[in-house]
Amino acid sequence: MEYRATVIEPPRALAGKPRLVKYGKVNLGLRAGRGFSLGELEAVGLDVSTARKLGLYVDVRRRSVRQENLELLKNLLREIGLEA
Repeated sequence: MEYRATVIEPPRALAGKPRLVKYGKVNLGLRAGRGFSLGELEAVGLDVSTARKLGLYVDVRRRSVRQENLELLKNLLREIGLEA
């Protein structure tokens, strides 16, 4: 009998695109960020070491908490069986 491990690709955090003066500070949308902030991890009940063990990128410099990233983390925890 053969066992197959299900590999779940961890999501990348979302961050706002830089607002350039020549574009008139228009909301340019989102881009892939460097990692999840400490506030986002804390909001779903993870600490830094557990998040890194799960393969998540952590950006300790970020202070913002984005609702989109919270939803990504909650969905990931639901998929792997660690309810948030």
